[in-house]
Amino acid sequence: MDVKTLCLGLLSRGDYSGYEIRKQFEEGAFSHFQDAGFGSIYPALKRLTEEGLATCSAQAQESRPDKKVYRITPRGREALFEAVNEPPAPDKLRSDFMFVLYFADLVPPRQLDRLIAGRIAHHEEVIARLEAIDLSRRTSEEAFVIRYGIALHRAARDYFETHRHELVGDSIRSGATA
Repeated sequence: MDVKTLCLGLLSRGDYSGYEIRKQFEEGAFSHFQDAGFGSIYPALKRLTEEGLATCSAQAQESRPDKKVYRITPRGREALFEAVNEPPAPDKLRSDFMFVLYFADLVPPRQLDRLIAGRIAHHEEVIARLEAIDLSRRTSEEAFVIRYGIALHRAARDYFETHRHELVGDSIRSGATA
């Protein structure tokens, strides 16, 4: 999914500034979909406005420059409809953590155990954050995705808790040094 389409999706839920869109990619609902930084969000918003898929208006702020607020247009809703009705590409798991685990034989056992403990803690934090969301204020589709996210993070956490000894134990047996 390209950043333009992701921005259209977010704009279909309300008006946002570029900064607010970035926050949704960092810690909001969209943080579980794709990474998008200012370097890709602002060019995407510029293209959306040039193509008539979104509009941009200045909103006055006290003691600060005007804030640019973006709104989806009817043509933008049509483009979003077309995009979400195309079969999505298969999900790709890209993870620096998985790369390190792949080469766990090169990591000292204590460090490996700390890395896995940190990943378990990360999953628990995400689970807590998602479980704190008031689903009664969400659409049924949003609630479904949030519950799916909880299930994925629980499964990952449970896998690491149940199997971490296999990897750490292998590391100890192979003679990696602390």
